[in-house]
Amino acid sequence: MHEDVVLWHKDETDAFVTLTLNRPDKMNAMNQELGDALEAAILRAAKDPEIRAVIVTGAGKAFSAGFDLGGEDFEMDADRWREDIGENMRRFGVIREVPIPIIAAVNGFALAGGLELMMCCDLIVVAEDAKLGEPEVRHVSAPPTLMLPWTVPMLHARYLMYTGDLIDGVEAARIHLANKAVPAAQLMAEAEKLARKCARMPGTAIKYAKAALNHMQQTAGLDSSWSYNRETTAILHGTEEGKYWMRLLKEKSLRGFLEERDAPFRELD
Repeated sequence: MHEDVVLWHKDETDAFVTLTLNRPDKMNAMNQELGDALEAAILRAAKDPEIRAVIVTGAGKAFSAGFDLGGEDFEMDADRWREDIGENMRRFGVIREVPIPIIAAVNGFALAGGLELMMCCDLIVVAEDAKLGEPEVRHVSAPPTLMLPWTVPMLHARYLMYTGDLIDGVEAARIHLANKAVPAAQLMAEAEKLARKCARMPGTAIKYAKAALNHMQQTAGLDSSWSYNRETTAILHGTEEGKYWMRLLKEKSLRGFLEERDAPFRELD
């Protein structure tokens, strides 16, 4: 396990572990190393009989700002995008499928792929001042897993995915994007309280409750919706508009890229 990018802390009293995404200088943006480390840590926790719950949080001022746009060349054809999105789907699926509850403790920003990571967790506690959203629509992109319509009512999913607007933790709880919003200073205490409650439950009961709930979503079409989203997103990135923004990532700094992307919306935000 890459212990430097995902910190592991086992609680001394109850059967849960806290995993901290640890790229604070990059707002915990996800690259290959971080993705591999988080997946390995979650699988390690799931196989440990002494662990019955996991908290995932972020170091610094973000839960995760999404995928690391500055770390790779994203000017790819549709087939390569299909492969890339498929790998992200597989990785996020691990979080959904492990037989123990995963609790997201969302401090600061949870954007794009970071928001998808959050929504693939079983339970979500957010800081009231957190900032959450799917801003990638503004640079002709889309989320990798299409979790929003499986998490919030459709009108809210449409609003977030059409506008790229960010909402705070209070609004996230109101629209059922989170279970609870608390003051930032109380976030980890609240997440740990929830983890202790889950850890003290009969583990087998939680395992089969999670399996049944996941099966309900899959039967209702979750897997199909993720696959369709992979196809539309791969095609989207292959359009001239999509290629323009991916090319711009190579030509400008990330700050310059975001400034150009968000310029048309500043007076409206």
